[in-house]
Amino acid sequence: MPIPQEETKQAVLDAISVGYRSIDTAQSYFNEEQVGEAIKETDVPREELFITTKVWIDNYGYDKCKKSVEESLEKLGVDYIDLVLLHQPFSDYYEAYRALEDLYKEGKIRAIGVSNFYPDRITDICLFGREVIPAVNQVETNPMNAQYEAQENMESLTVQMAAWAPFGEGMQGMFTMKF
Repeated sequence: MPIPQEETKQAVLDAISVGYRSIDTAQSYFNEEQVGEAIKETDVPREELFITTKVWIDNYGYDKCKKSVEESLEKLGVDYIDLVLLHQPFSDYYEAYRALEDLYKEGKIRAIGVSNFYPDRITDICLFGREVIPAVNQVETNPMNAQYEAQENMESLTVQMAAWAPFGEGMQGMFTMKF
């Protein structure tokens, strides 16, 4: 869930001040500029931060994807992004992925991944014509949605599973459950 724009900069600065070094944003969260302001303002060196952003489906296709990542670089105020994910397996994600491969080769992104790709889609992107296998597939996984089949599939493809909503966004009594 995105942080509102007016709260983003301070939330990122607060997180960094208590030791967080991984920052996860997305084009569709509309807060990359505020994340960039916090990155610029912090005393923590850029190389100690791990910045992830996600390309939204409206920016899929080769040219649109490349342009949107360049815009994300500018909004974030960085020379490179550590991890760029395709947000959903819809639209022309094949060409968008090809654009990410080229940006990777150019050194503008350090790793490529995907988000919300079901086992058939992650298998497809890994096995058919990719020069760079996705490093990560970010999926919803938590005690109420364990994703065992997806995890086994990703492990067989050497793709790392990353969680979004690892605490179920606090829903269904997550913080009051007795395990």
